[in-house]
Amino acid sequence: MKGKLGVLVCLSIWFAMYGCCIGNFVLKRKSLTVTSPDNLRETYESAIGSFGVPEFEGTLVGTVIYPEANQKACKSFDNMISFKSKSARDLPVFLLADRGDCYLSLKAWNAQNAGAAAILVAEDSFEPLTFMASPQEVGPDGHADYLKNITVPSALISRSLGNSIKKALSNGDTVTINLDWKEALPHPDERVKYELWTTSSDECGPNCESQIKFMIMFKGMAQILEWKGYTKFTPHYMTWNCPEAFVLSTRCKSQCINHGRYCAPDPDQDFYKGYEGKDVIVQNLLQACVYKVANESGRPWLWWDYVAEFRICCRMRDNKYTKDCANKIMQSHGMDVKRIDQCIGDPTADMDNPILEAELAAQAPVVTSRACQLW
Repeated sequence: MKGKLGVLVCLSIWFAMYGCCIGNFVLKRKSLTVTSPDNLRETYESAIGSFGVPEFEGTLVGTVIYPEANQKACKSFDNMISFKSKSARDLPVFLLADRGDCYLSLKAWNAQNAGAAAILVAEDSFEPLTFMASPQEVGPDGHADYLKNITVPSALISRSLGNSIKKALSNGDTVTINLDWKEALPHPDERVKYELWTTSSDECGPNCESQIKFMIMFKGMAQILEWKGYTKFTPHYMTWNCPEAFVLSTRCKSQCINHGRYCAPDPDQDFYKGYEGKDVIVQNLLQACVYKVANESGRPWLWWDYVAEFRICCRMRDNKYTKDCANKIMQSHGMDVKRIDQCIGDPTADMDNPILEAELAAQAPVVTSRACQLW
C-alpha cells in the first residue's frame, strides 16, 4: 500500500487494535447516493466507520439486500445464505442491517463473512447521525480479534433513509446505491487528518491502561507520519462543566476549575483523599497547551514525546502526577515552559479559558449538552 490510502489503512488498523477515546465515525455529507428507484434518487449523508477499508478516493456501487432474518446482523448468517454477487455482471451486494444489540463492527464482520461488499447500518432513532462511537470490544489480549480483519466498508445511515429503503424493497424495487469516498480526504493539502480523544488520568482501569499502551506503541509511527507531512493530528480532552446550582458544593470544588466551568471525574471517586478531578482537568489543560505551543513552533510531534513520558514517569500510583514532574519532561525536550504556563492561565480565576472552551466546542457533536455529566 502506498500514499494516502496506505496511511489511512494503517491508522485504521492501529486504532482498531489499540485505540481508545478515538472517534470511530466521521460524518460525510453527500457521501451516499441512491440511484434507484426514482422516488429515492437523492444524495444523503452518512457516517463512515474507521474499521474496514473504504475505497478512499473512489466509489463503490451496489444493490441493497435487507435479510428476512437476523436483521440486526448480530449473528453469523447461515451457511446457506450468501450475499455474494451471482456473476461478474451483477453489482456487488450491500447488506442493510438495523442498529442495536451488538457492536457495529460485529455487524460488519458478519456481513463480510456472508459475502456482502459493504454494510449499511440504519439508525434506530431519529436523532442526527453521531460523529463518534467507541466499540470498546475487548478480548483476552485487549481487543477483538476480528476487528483487524474487517475489509468491507461500512456506512451508518439515518433511520428515515433506512425505512425508505426497506419500503422500496418490500414493494419489489431494486435499490441501487453509490458510496463515494472521493471527498473523504482533507483538502487542500490532502493530508490525512485525525483526532485523538484522550485523558491524562491513569486511574480509570482497563481503558486507561489501553490508552497508555496505545500512546507508547503508536508514538513512533505518529511522529514519522507527521514529520513526512502525511498526517495532521489533533488531540482532544473530554471536558464537562458544573451546573450553576452546584458550583459551591464539595463535589464541584473537587472536580472542577475556573469556578465550575471545566470538570473531570475524580480518579478514585473519593472527594477527600488522593488526586481529584480538578487535578486531572489541569493536567488535561497542560497537555492541550503543550500541543498548542508545539504546533505553533512547527513541531507538533513533541506532544507525543511529552504524553508518552508523562504516562510512564508521572503516574498517580507513584504520587508523581504533578506539575513538577510535568515541567521536568517539558524541559528535557526543550519546550517553552513559560509559554505553556501562559496558555494554562489561572485555574482558580472566575473566567473562561480559551483552550478548554475550544475543547467544549469540539465535543459539541458528541455531548449534546454542556451540563456536567458528573452529577
